[in-house]
Amino acid sequence: MTVDVSTAQSGGVPSFGVRLAAAMGERSPLCVGIDPHAATLAAWGLGRDEAGLTAFGAVLVDAAAGRAAIVKPQIAFFEAAGVAGYRALDATLRRARDAGLLTVADVKRGDIGSTGDDYALAWLDRDGPFRADAMTVSPYLGYGSLAGTVDVARDNRAGVFVLAATSNPEARVLQTAVLAEGPRAGRSVAAGIVLDVADDNRTGGEQPLGDVGLVLGATLDLNDFGIDAAAIGSAPVLAPGFGAQGARIEDLRSRYGSRAEQVLVNESRGLLTDGPDGVAALVQDRADRIRAALGAAA
Repeated sequence: MTVDVSTAQSGGVPSFGVRLAAAMGERSPLCVGIDPHAATLAAWGLGRDEAGLTAFGAVLVDAAAGRAAIVKPQIAFFEAAGVAGYRALDATLRRARDAGLLTVADVKRGDIGSTGDDYALAWLDRDGPFRADAMTVSPYLGYGSLAGTVDVARDNRAGVFVLAATSNPEARVLQTAVLAEGPRAGRSVAAGIVLDVADDNRTGGEQPLGDVGLVLGATLDLNDFGIDAAAIGSAPVLAPGFGAQGARIEDLRSRYGSRAEQVLVNESRGLLTDGPDGVAALVQDRADRIRAALGAAA
């Protein structure tokens, strides 16, 4: 995916979709999860404190630099350490920016009105405290509740990834339920969200990827959720579940069809199995395998 980042600019900063497409093309469509589980920190001899969390983040960022398009800190693992955790998170995000990596804050926020807007400002404001390039959001207060969040994101040349179909079994009943009314009546809840995101991206102008993305679990069969891959449109797809959760990189094209090149292959735990000294080699391995999988039937 070759992209001219001089296009779709405002104030000299390309939109999130333009920057993401460029990063995926120049490096790889790999998203490196930064998940400092307490057990992993202990195994690596690190504490769940500012120093330990900062050191963990540095290992993952340095391994991703030059190899992955984006890194995704799981905010819960930092937040559990309180103020010290947020200082470590700030250091991790700064290190990622300095390394030329895009960042997505995995915060899964979702609220209404000014509350939702301020959640977005906290994570996406280019002059704000964290300045992530994107954040994850939940649409389950109604997709329309995210309108302000999307506006904040676009105003700051940032993006959002909207939960649509997730791999946790508790979600299936809700996400596969059929809508009884409204413009998406007769479709599953998850399929309705996919169409809402596609519509949002159509209003965003001409660019290779939209600023509004989807979270679609990589271990799921989209057909089971009533989702047609073609309906994804220009949305980038954040696909957690590769590696330890069982999804295979080699199945990218069979699972996502014509949208496979829009998928961010998200892996977290599987990159940690060889300890801190082995992360870079595993990240390189995943990047190579993604290229092979996408090139095999291109």
